[in-house]
Amino acid sequence: MFPKVTAVLVVQHGGDRLAATLAALRAQRRPADALAVVLMRSDDATRAAVEAAEPEHVVQLESVLPFGEALRAVESTLPAPSTDEEAIWLLTEDAAPEPGALEALMAELATARSAAIAVPKLVDWEVPARILRFGRSMTRSGRSLAVVDDELDQGQHDDLSDVLGADPVGLLVRHAVWRRLGGSDPALPTVDDGLDLGVRARLAGHRVVAVPAARIRYADSGTAGQGSARGGRAARRRAREARGAQLHRRLVYAPAVLAPLHWLALLPIAVLRSVRHLLVKSPGSIPGEFRAAVEAMVTPPRVLRARRQLAGARTTKWSALAPLRIRADEVRLRRQQAAEARRQRARGRADELRFLQTGGGWVLLAGIVASVVLFAPLAAGGGIVGGGLLPLSPDVASLWRNAAAGWRDIGGGFMGAADPFTGVLAVLGSVSFWNPSGALLALWLVAIPISALGGWFAASRLTERASLRVLGGILWAAAPPLLEALAEGRPGPVLAHVLLPWLVVLMFAAGASWAAAAGASLVFAAIIACAPTLAPALILAWLVALPLSRRAAVRLVGIPIPALALFLPLLVQQWMRGTPLAVFADPGVPQWSAAPTPVQAALAQSSDGWARWEDLFEGALAEIVPLPLVLAVLLAPLLLVALAVVATPRFRAGLLALGIAAAGYATAVLASGLAVAVAGDLAIPLWAGAGISLMWLGLGGAAVLALDGLRRGAAVVAALVTVFSLIAVAPALVLLALGRTPVGPAPARTLPAFVEAEAATDPRVGTLRIDPTTGGGLRATIERGTGATLDIQSTLAATQRELTDTTEAIADLAGNLASRSGYDATAAVERFGLSYVLLGPADDDPGAAAVEQRATVALDGNAQVTPSGVTGFGPLWRFVDAQPDAPGAQIPAADPAAGWVVAGQLVVIGSAVLLSIPTGGGREPDRRPPSQRVRRRPRWPRRTPAAPAAAAVPVNAEASAAEPDSGRPPEPEPAIEAEHVPDPGPGTGPDPEPSPEPATSTADAGVGTDSTGGDRDAHQA
Repeated sequence: MFPKVTAVLVVQHGGDRLAATLAALRAQRRPADALAVVLMRSDDATRAAVEAAEPEHVVQLESVLPFGEALRAVESTLPAPSTDEEAIWLLTEDAAPEPGALEALMAELATARSAAIAVPKLVDWEVPARILRFGRSMTRSGRSLAVVDDELDQGQHDDLSDVLGADPVGLLVRHAVWRRLGGSDPALPTVDDGLDLGVRARLAGHRVVAVPAARIRYADSGTAGQGSARGGRAARRRAREARGAQLHRRLVYAPAVLAPLHWLALLPIAVLRSVRHLLVKSPGSIPGEFRAAVEAMVTPPRVLRARRQLAGARTTKWSALAPLRIRADEVRLRRQQAAEARRQRARGRADELRFLQTGGGWVLLAGIVASVVLFAPLAAGGGIVGGGLLPLSPDVASLWRNAAAGWRDIGGGFMGAADPFTGVLAVLGSVSFWNPSGALLALWLVAIPISALGGWFAASRLTERASLRVLGGILWAAAPPLLEALAEGRPGPVLAHVLLPWLVVLMFAAGASWAAAAGASLVFAAIIACAPTLAPALILAWLVALPLSRRAAVRLVGIPIPALALFLPLLVQQWMRGTPLAVFADPGVPQWSAAPTPVQAALAQSSDGWARWEDLFEGALAEIVPLPLVLAVLLAPLLLVALAVVATPRFRAGLLALGIAAAGYATAVLASGLAVAVAGDLAIPLWAGAGISLMWLGLGGAAVLALDGLRRGAAVVAALVTVFSLIAVAPALVLLALGRTPVGPAPARTLPAFVEAEAATDPRVGTLRIDPTTGGGLRATIERGTGATLDIQSTLAATQRELTDTTEAIADLAGNLASRSGYDATAAVERFGLSYVLLGPADDDPGAAAVEQRATVALDGNAQVTPSGVTGFGPLWRFVDAQPDAPGAQIPAADPAAGWVVAGQLVVIGSAVLLSIPTGGGREPDRRPPSQRVRRRPRWPRRTPAAPAAAAVPVNAEASAAEPDSGRPPEPEPAIEAEHVPDPGPGTGPDPEPSPEPATSTADAGVGTDSTGGDRDAHQA
């Protein structure tokens, strides 16, 4: 046996665990010969407890050191070992050995002369029958894994002998070997220090043996190792420390020739692993990943010291470790077991949607039928134009080029930030890559069905009643702002309206899922890109959601980041230009409409009208009854039901819904009074429809919540609200079906055939388009290739209040060409790379007709142009000096700063996309309450009230005996699985009140009866 064993005890906190550990040391069948204690920031009580144990060596430290450093501080005070038979026993205050632990460890080292380290079995402090950890090894890539980790101790690992390493707590190490190895590596303060010690001992020719009979109760409070603190922050810290230890060991263990390559690969590997962290929904580990890589790169002295220490003690080859590494098949098995454990945790999480049973299929079918009836004529064409609709670029590459910061091919061209809306258009066009313009047609065809589906899904987060879910779907599909946007050809507001309910659905799930939170951030960015006026209201809603979501706020805090990344370049440019409010300009083609009054906005009108009732019967109805009164009466049921939510049990969620409605109304009123864009000499006010959509969303949510609080009659009231709301928008539906809107099928071309033929060989061919305007003015634009597209539009150009040098030169050229003058257009033609002049038709205004006539005469008599003919778009002339592939028509070289802007946006959006990809359930903690078994009160027929003696029946009798006059035993109560209440996420979810058909727990069931009376009176007695 060993002549001397010194127990080295590291104390940090003291308390009951220290007392238990000291008592366990005294209770050893073979006690330690000496006790050395390290006290770190100890109080008087802790020092008194240690002094009572009469240690031979005591070292007091004023700071808390890692376990290895504390051991080094006290081990240096011990006398040098005289023989290899002396050993030190490494313990912490939270490691209480069982009585035979030291005896078993010493016996193993005594019988195995080649063994230098004996490894005990660490069991749980509170549940000693459970193994915390027993032994440690690593994979071929150097990843550290416990040989046994968190298992019930049934003796299944009692045959374990040699291991590669272990946790440092409880190790019995030959003192001479400890000193020859230099102790633990200071670069591994908390992780893998015991593994590294075992690796170096193995390479020095010694063995590391496992001793299953030596059991130590271990609390893992952090005195040694990483600790077992709960919470996301502690988990991220442990992941960072483990990764840093792995990288340090990789640099230390690598051959000298390959070590520089490993060093160079640290950051690229960190990038790749960050992508994986996004895919597995652990974005919080990304900063730690880069921190670990950077720390490994900037600390070469630690690596060199560890390599010298390893080389000085090494006597065998690395191949000696191969049998003790964890094999690849075992790694795969552990991954499969972990995946199965995640699936087990995920079971029962998903809410039962009951799509078909609660009317979702009917709502979708009704939306499809309505879309076919309203837009069937549009489906015949390959695209759609009219209002604010233009074709998209013919190829996907052009779409994405226009979505990036750089050259804006409008108004003569300029360098500038892209509108985020062009990114949305690029995504849409990429879906139908063979015909990008067909994506806009598809949007018009599916807008109503997808809106109906979105409204149903959003309502499903608030109620389980089928009638109320159907109400939510129909209200959203028939919302006045959606129909108005479809009629006027406004793609941005249409997309924003379609996406709003899906944002609600994702926000409900964001509190429990990183994938949902990332999806919500992308939808949030898309909505603001399509309707920038919604940004203040949505950001306000996000700020309110953060404190209400409590623990889930960590997932919601990053939701605005993609939107900020998209808008920041545009905001900076508008700010530098002195027009910061111009960032709220409606994207796309500037489109004027009369702004609604506050009363009209309150009645869900996006423009100066009354839901097209003024156009019905050629205005005859307006002469009979005031249209505001008609509209107010039709929308009154929805408004009254929504306001009634304050008197229901779900008033808290209802108040949030009403707050959203108020924010939407304020947005609409403020937007209608703000004009930031111009078209010629006409100021374009912001469209109020986006704010009306948000207001409608809040009113619909409040109405659903209010009706869900009714025990009876909710379906009838929902039907009444639905019918009145549909009647309110009936004129708009009729006009859409009759095609009395500016939207129609796209023509075969947008410029004359002469221009399109040349564009086939010269995609940058330039056409100066001159359009007479009302009042005798001219509007001049330059169009490239086959004509203007929606994705080249820019709010930077639309909000430019003053003429730039470029736009002034274009105006001079158009004005001189449209009148008799001696103007030499050669320089302007070369500067802009022009080939054609197209004179558009004039409208019914006499001034515009006079300008058209004067311009035609001037161009016909101008020797610098030759007539090409009269086309369906107007007369066309060609410049005599036009040159194919003119230098002025080419896109200038990209600005390097624009490249960095695009790279940053791609990183942010790409990260959100990767994080939003579902990768299976169970990876994230479920924050919802666990499922409970409940029983529904059986629907027995009404019976005669029970006799007074019946009141003595115990409440928990569960109707175990039949009543004398029933003639049959009581029916069994059907057990149902209680559905999970969706995680409220941002705090706008349903309150946990009972469902309209109350279900009671088994303890509350008592004598189950009909809900209208019967034995319930006896039960209450």
